[in-house]
Amino acid sequence: MVVLNRIYTRAGDAGRTRLSTGEPRLKCDLRVEAYGAVDETNACVGLARLHTAVDHPGIDVMLGRIQNDLFDLGADLATPETDKKPSWEPLRVLQSQVDRLEKEIDELNANLAPLNSFILPGGSPAAAALHLARTVSRRAERAMVALAQEPDEKVDVAAMKYINRLSDFLFVASRAVNDNGAKDVLWVPGQNR
Repeated sequence: MVVLNRIYTRAGDAGRTRLSTGEPRLKCDLRVEAYGAVDETNACVGLARLHTAVDHPGIDVMLGRIQNDLFDLGADLATPETDKKPSWEPLRVLQSQVDRLEKEIDELNANLAPLNSFILPGGSPAAAALHLARTVSRRAERAMVALAQEPDEKVDVAAMKYINRLSDFLFVASRAVNDNGAKDVLWVPGQNR
């Protein structure tokens, strides 16, 4: 159980923070950047849910699970895998979470009109918000990939799979809330030349 009695500690005033292991890091550290981008993704999903709660309850339930998964992902990233084991069992993203996301992508995608062009973000407020969440999740993925390239840093395989599938889910969900693709706004190459 997490208990937050004080919101500010002043510990970060000098640009430093601590990972869940207690290890100090700069706030611009790649690991902090990665879990920060995951947190931004979660906020964008929360914004999208303002538009899905009433008109798309099935997708809203899926997004609620995703928000919880994103906290799991943040906890995973905030607890680097090292030779020194923490005194608790670190929370890790599991393959079962990736599998569930893939199943939900397949369920939503089965009802979509085929694509013959790229899609512009928009069509409905829900779709636009889901596209925003998708692009921020891609930024989180880029941060996680950059972190994984560092010699002394590890990013769990299931965590990488999850963030990659998430952007796919958000894309498919954006089409689903756009009347299963009927209200998608298609890109017209060179239209305004």
